[in-house]
Amino acid sequence: MEKIKFGTDGWRGVIADHFTVTNVAKVTNAAAIWLLNKFKDPEVVIGYDTRFQGKLFAETAAKVLASKGIKVRISDDFVTTPMVSLAVREWKASLGIMITASHNDYTYSGYKLKGSYGGPLLVDELKNIEDLISLENNLDLDLLKWEQFIEQELIRYADLEAFYFQYVNNYFDLDSIRNSGIRTGFDAMFGSGQKVIRRILPEARFFHCEQDLMFGQIPPEPLEKNLKELLAFMQSSAKLDVALAIDGDGDRIALANSKGRYIDSHNIILVLIHYLAEYRKMKGKVVTGFSSTGKVEKLCRHYDLEVQRVPIGFKDICRVMLSEDVLVGGEESGGISISGFLPERDGIWMGLTILQFMAETGKSLDKILKEIYDITGSFQCLRRDIQIPKDKRGKIMDICYRGEIESFGRFRVSRTEALDGIKFFFSDDEWVMIRASGTEPLLRTYAEAADRKTAEEIIEAAYKTISLLGREPYITFTSFSSLIPKRP
Repeated sequence: MEKIKFGTDGWRGVIADHFTVTNVAKVTNAAAIWLLNKFKDPEVVIGYDTRFQGKLFAETAAKVLASKGIKVRISDDFVTTPMVSLAVREWKASLGIMITASHNDYTYSGYKLKGSYGGPLLVDELKNIEDLISLENNLDLDLLKWEQFIEQELIRYADLEAFYFQYVNNYFDLDSIRNSGIRTGFDAMFGSGQKVIRRILPEARFFHCEQDLMFGQIPPEPLEKNLKELLAFMQSSAKLDVALAIDGDGDRIALANSKGRYIDSHNIILVLIHYLAEYRKMKGKVVTGFSSTGKVEKLCRHYDLEVQRVPIGFKDICRVMLSEDVLVGGEESGGISISGFLPERDGIWMGLTILQFMAETGKSLDKILKEIYDITGSFQCLRRDIQIPKDKRGKIMDICYRGEIESFGRFRVSRTEALDGIKFFFSDDEWVMIRASGTEPLLRTYAEAADRKTAEEIIEAAYKTISLLGREPYITFTSFSSLIPKRP
């Protein structure tokens, strides 16, 4: 059987194939052993998102923990990942378990672990749990009786959403946001943020805020290509000033302006830095992933803020936030956190922060972005994913690391950086990055340039180069689904 391993954001697998009740029990059993070795009286918070059989998998985890004498608080309905993280920290629990595959399509489910501090469990601890996972099935789940654990109060239901809402209500001036006149749209992408947002912003225009186990046949990741209905609505009407979109488990964010232009996480990170440094006069380090825009450094130089680049995956940002004063921690995939909250990404929290920025200043999102571009210059970042077999991915990455690529089409490489994947610079403001995904069978390519046309040209040149290196007759490029000939 394939070994269960944690990637950059938990363990994921296809439901009923690798992600099964039996395997969830095995992972939870390993977590239980780790907990009992580390804590005197451990307690765990468990949540699940809107995916197929999420409740079943969550209850399986709860029963395994309870059978070991570990107390569990389990959500009484689907919730976002940040709701679990918040409850873990505020209730002083030992661990959080979230059943979610985040942005993956409906065929997947997953298993995220959260530390007692309310953020991703760090790499060393994940490795310790991973090493405890047995391939053998020594648990008879039929003998673990739910009603018995409830009676013993080893398992208790908890309203994580109500707790999160109260926390939000105490932190933000929701009346100011609601009375600002900002006409707001919200796309939950059929994910687990769909209920709480109706409590927070009852007057918003809602998109895909109902449960659909297939997510409308669109992966619940707030990329431009996945938000066509929201963007088309905004482009065809003048009824909204801004829209927020979050992923399936609510920890990633994207925006749209009043004209329906997609605003990606690169821009959102800059907006948050600009707000906190310029308008709130706050200080602190900015920590961002290797694939984020280079404009982060330019904006931070303007505000005299230190920048630290880390590998892909929010757990590396979390690690810094636990030990240092971090103003903004954010990654290209849309996971962002700010000072004063958890060391955890939260799409709703970031969206409300930006709405509060707009409400306080009376400025539109476009005007805020113009203020930023006046400092950094305009830019465009793009990402494309290429599906290539694992053995081919390794070979291509080896070629990249050996420095054998001197150019991508007309773009000549001037220097490289290798932190997590490799980034090929053509100038300080133009680059392409290639990295093997830690959660999916993909090579990810990223590009930055001053304008979209050039960024698209860079991405296309990288695609052609990679397809030749792969020496495969057919490589599916997920954006274009092109057929690529064998290298001569």
